[in-house]
Order: sequence, then structure tokens, then C-alpha cells
Amino acid sequence: MLKLANVSVNYGQFQALKDINLEVGQGELVVLLGANGAGKSTLFRTISGLSKPVNGEIYFGDEQIGGKAPHKLVHKGIVQCAEGRKLFPEMTVFENLKMGGYVFRSNKSLLKTELEGIYDLFPILKDKRNQPAGSLSGGQQQMLAIGRALMSKPKLLMLDEPSLGLAPLIVEQMFTIIEQINSSGTTVLLAEQNANAALQVSNRGYVIENGRIVLSGTRDELFNNDQVRKAYIGA
Repeated sequence: MLKLANVSVNYGQFQALKDINLEVGQGELVVLLGANGAGKSTLFRTISGLSKPVNGEIYFGDEQIGGKAPHKLVHKGIVQCAEGRKLFPEMTVFENLKMGGYVFRSNKSLLKTELEGIYDLFPILKDKRNQPAGSLSGGQQQMLAIGRALMSKPKLLMLDEPSLGLAPLIVEQMFTIIEQINSSGTTVLLAEQNANAALQVSNRGYVIENGRIVLSGTRDELFNNDQVRKAYIGA
């Protein structure tokens, strides 16, 4: 479904990504492991069209999409749930979700169907639909951010650090939901520092350090890799 071939990205004189090769197959849940500043968010921004590669190719299906405008990529089914949630805090939960379905704004029945699906997945959002997003707890805000991304019916959902700043019990719940989203047919690319939780729900993974992919493998291969365990799991 998604393929990056020798993709590099520069910020001025600084090379943020260096010859990235990465693939995500239809229906997979693939994790991108890396420390803060390793290049995970830059990679997501590049796939989303927010950062432009200086070389290399990005394919979504059979189409080369590198450098295309972000709104065009959303229409194609590539949706990012950014680190830090990026909600509209003074808008209600319902209004935030409605913004997520903007690409289908003329199809009221589809928007209603998608909204009901989000409320089924996150019942607390239905209970708080008329409350400002800024009044929600951290876990509820993350649910809203994921729900808003799902409102555009993504083929590929990219989740950037969804467990960041959440309590352990909420983290466990969040990964169960992510696994459920993937099981329902949505392909997921997940950027995480929490390797233990992320690998448990993933099919495969990549490790990124200093803008380079330094390791890749199946869930079991990465989980049992001494380098990964020492750097990201602590065992």
C-alpha cells in the first residue's frame, strides 16, 4: 500500500531523513520505533505532504505521491493523527469530529454514519459531545484526536505518539483501540517510543535513529532483539 524508496528530507543544511526505505502492506499494523528527535514526526510529515523530499520516491498503491499537497493526500485516504493531538480546544467534541469529516461535508448521511461509528468506538465522546475539547482529560483528548482522524475514512491511518503523556491504564486501553481499528480494516502506521506496548499489537516494525532506518523485522524479531530491548524496553 505504502512504499518509501530512498527518501531524504532536508531542513536547510540539516538532513532530517536519510535514504529511508519503508513499506506498509494493505491491512498491516506497522510500528516505527525511535527516541524523541529520531525523525519519526518528520517521516510522517513527509508522507502526509507537509514536508517535501529532496530525493527518493513515495508510492501509495501504484501512484507516486511524493510532494503532493496534503489535502489531496487526505482525499486519497492518507490521514495523520499528529503528536500533541492538535485539537481545537474551544470547539466542542462534536465540532472537532465534524472538522475531521470535512472532506465529506456535502454528504450528510455519510457524516452521520461515520459519527455514529466514532461514538460506538469511543462512547465517552458521545457523552461529552457538547463539551469543549479543552475540558477533556488527556486520554479523552487522544480518543478525540483519533476519532477526528477516522472521520475522513482513512485507508492509511498514521498515529504519531498516541500514548505520550497518558497514564499506564489509559495507554493499555489506547493500544487495544488501535488494534481494534486495524482489525476493522484500516491500515495503521504507528510511531511510538513505548516499544513494549506497540510491538504487542503490531505485525512488523522499523527502528529509526538520527533520520535513518537502522533495523527492521517482525514483531517477534524486534521484541527479542537485544539492541531494541536495551534501548526501548529496558530489559
